[in-house]
Amino acid sequence: MKRETRYALAFGLLALLLFALMAASLAVGSVSLAPREVLERLRDPGGEDFAARIVGLRLRRMLAAALLGGALAVSGFLLQTFFANPIAGPFVLGVSSGAKLTVALVMVYFLSRGVVLGSGGLYAAAFVGSILVMLLILLIAGRVRQMSLLVVCGVMIGYICSAVTDLIVTFADDSNIVNLRAWSLGSFSGVSAENVRLIAVIVGVGTVCAFLLSKPMSAYQLGEAYAQNMGVHIKRFRFALILLSSVLSACVTAFAGPVSFVGIAVPHLMKNLLGTSRPILMVPSCFLGGAVFCLGCDLIARTLFSPTELAISSVTAVFGAPVVIWMLVSRKREVRA
Repeated sequence: MKRETRYALAFGLLALLLFALMAASLAVGSVSLAPREVLERLRDPGGEDFAARIVGLRLRRMLAAALLGGALAVSGFLLQTFFANPIAGPFVLGVSSGAKLTVALVMVYFLSRGVVLGSGGLYAAAFVGSILVMLLILLIAGRVRQMSLLVVCGVMIGYICSAVTDLIVTFADDSNIVNLRAWSLGSFSGVSAENVRLIAVIVGVGTVCAFLLSKPMSAYQLGEAYAQNMGVHIKRFRFALILLSSVLSACVTAFAGPVSFVGIAVPHLMKNLLGTSRPILMVPSCFLGGAVFCLGCDLIARTLFSPTELAISSVTAVFGAPVVIWMLVSRKREVRA
């Protein structure tokens, strides 16, 4: 099969799956709606009947899951490119946990004073946490030569941040615990129209910027020396990768809480689907793959034991962790061969 044909089939498959899951997300749930009902409510978004409200809630949740899933997968690919390690990702390196910690601190501080923090404030807090953890990871990377040790350090940082977050949630006021617990478990529910608009802007700009870095990323994948010879300013390029990855992962944590394994599993699946790691193909495919992965997991999370809803991280871990294990086993076999 020609490469161009394979790429076209892969993107066609992703687009088809995305469309099917978006349709299912709007129609399927504790209250099922016929496709015609969904289309009628989408044509008239100002309706006030019960079906219109359900479609409105599901539409916002569907858009959030697709955008944030894509953002998390692209963020994972950027980190894997930066560290030249396929198991690097926002969740594994503790970046998501750092964002989770700062958001929890800010939420408790403001909620205890009767102030409801806006979406911009939540995102700013998550971004600060992501950057701080990333700087700590980079500091450790300067002292640790082996990538396996760096990943272990990232996991430990993540555990520390998660433990502190759990303490904050445990000792928060009763009125704050419900909000914090729901957010800390991870969910795409409860997003407002304002949240979706902000998510779309942040994720859209971040993904486009990542795509524009495809050419220097391709050179960087062949080594720093080669990238420098091709005219890539290494320090600026590495800073851009870290900044974009933090922007995207912070957006996910701020609005959906911690979502695990998407940033590791999806890029690996896309590499196998496309048969290449070229950034110009990987960035859009990771975005589509992340959207498909999270839409599918979110659909399972809210329908499998309906009306009880599962935490999104529980579902993404069930499907993402086996992919990571398979990836590690495959790499070990390749090394032995």
